[in-house]
Amino acid sequence: MPASRLLPTAEGVELVRLVRDIAAKELDPRVDQAEAEGAFPRDVFRTLGAAGLLSLPYPEEHGGGGLGYETYLQALEEIGSVWASVGVGVSVHVLSCFGLAQFGTDEQRREWLPAMLGGELLGAYCLSEPHAGSDPAAMTTRAVRDGGDYVLTGAKAWTTHGGHADFYQVMARTSADRKGISCFLVPADTPGLVVDPPERKMGLMGSATATVRFDGARIPAHRLLGEEGQGLRIALSALDAGRLGIAAVATGLAQGALDRSLDYAHQRETFGRPIVEHQGVAFMLADMEAAVQSARAMLLHAARLKDQGLPFSKEAAVAKLVATDNAMRVTTDAVQIFGGYGYTRDFPLERYMREAKVMQIFEGTNQIQRVVISRALSAAAGRPPALVERKHV
Repeated sequence: MPASRLLPTAEGVELVRLVRDIAAKELDPRVDQAEAEGAFPRDVFRTLGAAGLLSLPYPEEHGGGGLGYETYLQALEEIGSVWASVGVGVSVHVLSCFGLAQFGTDEQRREWLPAMLGGELLGAYCLSEPHAGSDPAAMTTRAVRDGGDYVLTGAKAWTTHGGHADFYQVMARTSADRKGISCFLVPADTPGLVVDPPERKMGLMGSATATVRFDGARIPAHRLLGEEGQGLRIALSALDAGRLGIAAVATGLAQGALDRSLDYAHQRETFGRPIVEHQGVAFMLADMEAAVQSARAMLLHAARLKDQGLPFSKEAAVAKLVATDNAMRVTTDAVQIFGGYGYTRDFPLERYMREAKVMQIFEGTNQIQRVVISRALSAAAGRPPALVERKHV
């Protein structure tokens, strides 16, 4: 039973209906085989780009859809409900365009952004390092100015689309200061850029994750986004939006698990009646529905704040925490409802459960989300709560 949705515009309604149709016709028939084989579906991103689905939250003047996060995240949720690897990939691609869209010059945007937002070029986001995951300011990858170029040396871990991306948004240290980090847009064919074999992961087999190494990779200075030293600001502001993307995928994944479980509970009979009529199963399904709806409510609250230009960092962290923890619970319960079948690869429930786990880890672990939330609460202590009139859209 697909989720009921309230969208801010008629255009948004049509867009989400289009995404639901693409997910059903283009993604669903392929997902099981692709995940079993670990095949990266590069052509799917071209299809989504051609349909305008990789540019939704960006302004129209940049070649985007201009529909805002309230619509974009609900479209992303529809993708995540069918194929989480693709949902995560869309979120990462949108994240990898952020630095250029928000901090690039007009000339840089004109040159590179149309192909990025149109899906002709697939992006990756390089922030984490083997010893600098939750603490990005501790990164050691360096970019040293040499005439008209920067020379990059170091390694970036856990890079989604590593080895398949056409460009990498890379954060690298340009000074010894802890926050002396800058942001670069690096083409995939840059000499000295080498990608390790993909990680052997627990889930998201259709999403390539790899370490990207820079061995004296020479980058023209005009590929610096923003100014030197702005990289950490770019990275952290992008992560607020990226956390909403992962929250949306997690919510979609939970919705997909719930939908499968509900269908199965109506078909499977024990003691002469469908198991949905047994209170133990019925209450489990009710709890799953409550978890999905609460995650969606938090997600959309944060999205509306962002669309209004209001602070949303704390709310993004809450949404990511709630949505991914709830997805883990919902997918675990889905396996339980299917019983022994849920533990087999004949049904996708075990895959949903494996996919949910990583969503509690990337884009900032859920422990880091608690740090963000608690610091925001401490900073706001003693201040009256904000009352803001929502602008009509």
